[in-house]
Amino acid sequence: MKKTKTGKLKIGNNWNAISIIAFSQNNPLKAIAEFVENSIDARAKNITIIRGKHKGDTYLKVVDDGEGIDDFDYVATHIGDSIKRKLKKKGISGIQGEFGIGLLSFWTVGEELTMISTGKTGLTQRLTMVKNNQGYKTTEVHSLFPQTGTELTISPLLPGIKQLSGEKIQNYLASELRDRIHKTGVRIKILDRTRRKDFIVEPRQFTGRLLHGLPPVKSPLGEIYFELYLSEPSPDNTIGIYKSGTRVIPSITSIDHFNGAPWNSPYLEGILDVSFLHLTPGTRDGIIYDDAFENFVFSVEPLGFSLSEIIEEQKKAEEDKASKNILHKITKALHEAFRYLPQDEYSWLAVKKSKKISVVKKETLLTGEDGEGPVDPVYVAEESDKDSSGGQKNFFEIPGPLYAAVILPSALVMGVNTAKKLKVVARDKSKRQLDSGYSVIWFIDDGDGEIDNPNSEFITFHAPSEPGIIILKVIVKQDEKECTGECIITVTDELVKPGGGSKNAENSGLHKGLPGYTFQNAPGELWRSRYDNQRSIIIINNGHADFIYASKVKTRKLKYITKLFTKELVLVNFPEATKEELLERAVELQMYTEENLR
Repeated sequence: MKKTKTGKLKIGNNWNAISIIAFSQNNPLKAIAEFVENSIDARAKNITIIRGKHKGDTYLKVVDDGEGIDDFDYVATHIGDSIKRKLKKKGISGIQGEFGIGLLSFWTVGEELTMISTGKTGLTQRLTMVKNNQGYKTTEVHSLFPQTGTELTISPLLPGIKQLSGEKIQNYLASELRDRIHKTGVRIKILDRTRRKDFIVEPRQFTGRLLHGLPPVKSPLGEIYFELYLSEPSPDNTIGIYKSGTRVIPSITSIDHFNGAPWNSPYLEGILDVSFLHLTPGTRDGIIYDDAFENFVFSVEPLGFSLSEIIEEQKKAEEDKASKNILHKITKALHEAFRYLPQDEYSWLAVKKSKKISVVKKETLLTGEDGEGPVDPVYVAEESDKDSSGGQKNFFEIPGPLYAAVILPSALVMGVNTAKKLKVVARDKSKRQLDSGYSVIWFIDDGDGEIDNPNSEFITFHAPSEPGIIILKVIVKQDEKECTGECIITVTDELVKPGGGSKNAENSGLHKGLPGYTFQNAPGELWRSRYDNQRSIIIINNGHADFIYASKVKTRKLKYITKLFTKELVLVNFPEATKEELLERAVELQMYTEENLR
């Protein structure tokens, strides 16, 4: 018959156990936070942390005006049996410590700890402990003046943390004790005497938009408080796990269960304060995965679903805004490029005179070009001949004095014995167009040809019967100010016949103005973009590897979409051109467009 024996666990070597506990705190900043929390638990209103050097040794000092300690002997001989735990059981709140091992963490900061404190009895005592030494010493301190609070000094500091600056301590405590500082109103000051700087520890402020209307998080085990913000995406954005105002885990994603959406989203930052989690006693920067943790995981599930929906809405809003911005920038760049390009050869791009693109309308397409698969919203440029005030210009829209004169187009290719219309635009320094108050005179500076109405804003230029290069100029005068514009006209007897010319464009049903664009996700397919003639839009394959690569950088994405616009506009505008001619046109349009891309 087998014998059964029972017994109780006990520590075989008390000093060995104490040593293990003392070295279990691996973060000196966390140890300093422990000292500060002891002061907060003692109802201190002011805490000063001093970092300095005395007789060649660096030291760290924590001074408070709290209630002090009455019995140093109890503190030194009851490691692991904190009196604070007993006070909590009696219903006293606002106390964080519960393990009775906080002072031992000085082993990870320096060699010797000296603590002077005046308790409720008015007696001032000094406690001295030395690293790797079992003994402690208490002595009574006599002073001419009554003292209050506690002064803790650690010296000399360990070589590895001598460079621990006051600024680093400030930043750590601002996050670590964020809510405790908020709730208690304690004032924490840091004096870094080695660098002659001082700091005030302010609770960390989040920069995003506080999320309201989230579902309440309830647990039968205790309170779960959350404060979450929607911010600009950044890898620095994290959600910290706190307990009773003290940070336990800097990022919730370090917990495997929460290392996924929405908790790892770069859009979210904030805190989750869980009052009933059980902490790892040694380091107090980890949690125990017990029933309390499982209850926490279950309780925050509805919150996770709501956060996922908010993040998706934010992403879609940003994509919509980005699409509008991209279309606006490309449209503006193409319009600027169009000033330098022959209008007759790019007539498909032309915008009707006296009208400008000013509205972006959003439409929704249900299927792709081939009828399969969804596509994203389409952004189509509309035309409007009204200014933002409904026809009345705002004060800042009134043009100033003459500053420049521009001929549109600034470059032109035309056939022999043909005629083309040109115009001059007078602008002020802010590029606003002048409507009146100036005179115009056109003339041919070099070459042959004829001009109709040389004193008019609009002229018709008649090309000569022989090919050549003509330099056409215009002088615009306003009072004493005089500006000159120039247009280079190339006259040839052979032209690439643009199938997308003005007449062809009208006959084929092509739209005036620049097209909009939309996305269609077609991963694995080779095409990057295609033009939909019926809807006058460019469909971009956002599943293509090139698009995915370009999207990683905003400027790269803008240039990539501009190149696709260039490709589609040239293909449609010159359907009968050879491959070589298409490439030349693409380089031409892309060069002038990217020059004006902002």
